[in-house]
Amino acid sequence: MNPQTRTYLIQASLFILTLFSTTAAGAEWMYGRFFLDPEHGIGWPEFWDGLHYSIPFLAILTVHEFGHFFVARYHHVRVTLPYYIPLWFGFGQTLGTMGAFIRIQDFISSRKKFFDIGIAGPLAGFALALVVLWYGFSHLPPPEHIFTIHPEYKQYGLAFGQHVYKNLPPDSVIRLGDNILFWFFKTYVADPARLPHPYEMIHYPYLMAGYFALFFTSLNLIPIGQLDGGHVLYSLIGRRAFRMVAPVLLIGFAFYSGLGFIKPSDFIVANDRDFMNELGYLGLYILGLFLSFQSINDNRMTALLLALSVVAGQFLVSYFFPTVTGYPGFLLFILILGRFLGVYHPETQDDQPLGTGRVILGWLALLIFVLCFSPKPFIFS
Repeated sequence: MNPQTRTYLIQASLFILTLFSTTAAGAEWMYGRFFLDPEHGIGWPEFWDGLHYSIPFLAILTVHEFGHFFVARYHHVRVTLPYYIPLWFGFGQTLGTMGAFIRIQDFISSRKKFFDIGIAGPLAGFALALVVLWYGFSHLPPPEHIFTIHPEYKQYGLAFGQHVYKNLPPDSVIRLGDNILFWFFKTYVADPARLPHPYEMIHYPYLMAGYFALFFTSLNLIPIGQLDGGHVLYSLIGRRAFRMVAPVLLIGFAFYSGLGFIKPSDFIVANDRDFMNELGYLGLYILGLFLSFQSINDNRMTALLLALSVVAGQFLVSYFFPTVTGYPGFLLFILILGRFLGVYHPETQDDQPLGTGRVILGWLALLIFVLCFSPKPFIFS
């Protein structure tokens, strides 16, 4: 078997596995149960229903990746077909995938090529995500549909929200955090009489597929490093300005995400053992920030000072404004971004500025990032 055939087989196998994992994950979202739950597990009939989630979600992901692929080929840049990344456990909620990527096999020499290849994927996927969201919100089932998922709610009628959440343990239900676009569709497209309760929206596969697509689009368009948004911003403002802006964006993102994660009040504890535990958590948190900031500057002391400064600032905000919190769920992504993907962008030989049309398109892409970004994507209540 030649290497190219082997690569195609790997890519096809990963796609099939990801189709399976997203379908299984979709069924679990829809029914609120897990396949490997020994008492309330779901079976193959429910599995096939998960296609209502996996097909639109994978379609958006695929259109995104082939947007990159075809524009790269247009510029005579060699790239691979997409590699999909399945993610499913059977006993915990997942999206079914960690996304997909293509490998660029040539050196990209100009800002224009980086811009075109970088922006094509998010714009293509975003366009299809709008179609999926419009369909999902304009074709909502009757409100009684929730009783097919939660028969125990039927005794309360459509006023179940006033009763069923009172005695649930903390963090046992999930609400999707709004972004501007999702809010728009909920407010102006959906029939208010059919709009699901915020805690039950996770059971509606087209809404979830569209929401996750916006979530991935926003992460891809963060204007840092070699993310798609990084390609766009680098091409817009050039090498020198990007090297100044990108570290500030990473530090600001980390500062927001960790607000309230560890705060001064956590150290008011009953005994020395609890105090030492909190001190250990603080040390691990500082280490994570230190590793995230190492790509900003080769000097380790600089990275450490940046990490300590961020924590000190977060402590001050938490002390004076204890209700102001960030979203710690982003911290792992920040670690991956800072430690492995890098905060800076590869420099290009051809550093000529973009034309007016591309500049307008670039700022439109960054506007799309703002429209898709949820400050708190998943809220556990």
